[in-house]
Amino acid sequence: MKAIVKKRPERGVWMEDVPMPIIGPNDVLIKVKKAAICGTDLHIYKWDEWAQQTIKTPVTIGHEYMGTVVEVGSEVERVKVDERVTVEGHISCGFCRNCRRGRQHICENTIGIGVNRNGGFAEYISVPAKNVLHIDARISDEMMAIMDPFGNATHTALSFPLLGEDVLITGIGGPIGAMAAAICKFSGARNIIGTDLSKYRRDLAQQLGATRVIDPTKESIKEAMKKHNMTSGFDIGLECSGSPVAFNDMVNHMYNGGKISLLGLLPQKTQINWSKLIFKGLTMKGIYGREMYETWYHMEMMLTSGLDISSIITHRFNADDYQQAFDIMESGDCGKIILDWE
Repeated sequence: MKAIVKKRPERGVWMEDVPMPIIGPNDVLIKVKKAAICGTDLHIYKWDEWAQQTIKTPVTIGHEYMGTVVEVGSEVERVKVDERVTVEGHISCGFCRNCRRGRQHICENTIGIGVNRNGGFAEYISVPAKNVLHIDARISDEMMAIMDPFGNATHTALSFPLLGEDVLITGIGGPIGAMAAAICKFSGARNIIGTDLSKYRRDLAQQLGATRVIDPTKESIKEAMKKHNMTSGFDIGLECSGSPVAFNDMVNHMYNGGKISLLGLLPQKTQINWSKLIFKGLTMKGIYGREMYETWYHMEMMLTSGLDISSIITHRFNADDYQQAFDIMESGDCGKIILDWE
């Protein structure tokens, strides 16, 4: 079968002929229909420091996808052939302390599909049946393909109550930040103000429901606050940029007792003014993946109750044109990019 493979420890990915996956008794074989490129895939493509420390080549990449079940293992009862499904991309062990207390998303033995084992940028993929999800028929194939990052946005945004709150989103122009803005608006936030350096992505976030999106090099957060009659600070902060400057700007503009969700990966050498965190009484929560599987429930309920994030998908390519898709992804002038495997 065809698959997009990180074949060598260097920049790039390659379309290769690879063996068909073999399923075990508790696995499911899925024929992939649509997949989406993630920032993680771009890290692997560029072969940056994180990728060099994490990825063992060769490996088929991709962890955002959906498709149709074509075969099930002998012990699988919950999933049937011909069903339309998507997959939770983190495989938990099921036996560590966190798994057994219902916190599988921070399982100490997590294996990432498309990172630690072969992923979904392929014609077929084998996955554990426990990770397979059936999604409401009203939700499109394309939306199913991006439920992994939508889940990150949902976990980030819904970690704290939003009704009537003022929200600051740093890195709002990225797909997860933009989807988080849509979720905040859907959940009753008052003001949703975001920062991003990319004009293309600022416009995209505005389209998805942000109250105001600024270029922090040209307008300050304090100026934006004044324009929306905010006098004290933000109740909720969603850090989606991974920028130390943006993060410190967020801390400086939080209201006492505010709460921050940390999704962006900040550099190890990031410095912050700890006194402000302490004296402001801020709460900080690290966000990793999706809460398994409550976040999936929230996603499905929002999408079937009126939340429309379809405009986050800005480009569509046949899987054979993956290089063009990665070039656009690297430019940053895009939202989510769909690869069609049919």
